[in-house]
Amino acid sequence: MGSPAGLPGVRRQGPLTLSYRIGSSGQTLHFTDDVLEHFAAHRQRHRWSAEAGGALFARIDGDDSAIVEASGPRKSDLRSRFSYRARMAVVQAEIDDRFAHGLHYIGDWHSHPERVPRASGIDESTMASRVRLSSHQLRGFVFAIVGTAAFPSGLTVLLHDGHKTYRLDPTASDLR
Repeated sequence: MGSPAGLPGVRRQGPLTLSYRIGSSGQTLHFTDDVLEHFAAHRQRHRWSAEAGGALFARIDGDDSAIVEASGPRKSDLRSRFSYRARMAVVQAEIDDRFAHGLHYIGDWHSHPERVPRASGIDESTMASRVRLSSHQLRGFVFAIVGTAAFPSGLTVLLHDGHKTYRLDPTASDLR
């Protein structure tokens, strides 16, 4: 398993940092403390809480990808209790800006008002279209769904290759 410690801009492995192996590829995905704290701040804890979401940006070093920034929610987002939609022109501007600063867009995140979140049918079709319509060199995109339970059970991490969704599980050291 890779370690995020050698990646620039990544804090040492702390109590909130979570890592996920990507199948048998040898690749590992790391969610940094700052990103997990951002997710936690946007959990839908109340009946009136609207879904939140944004883009995921990573530093990639060989088989290790560290998600170091989660954008959103933005004022321009369309949000309700059970839906979230970003304005694509705003998202594209974020992607272009972060890429100019060495970060790669690797997927999206959003919240769900359930303890252990599950992807909806709309989520599945959105994931497939994002991968197919994007110009990138990745094998797929990451999608993180933030629930109301504590992490890791309150964070569902998916990888979509444009055809199929794969659920990623946290590494054993993160399940303590």
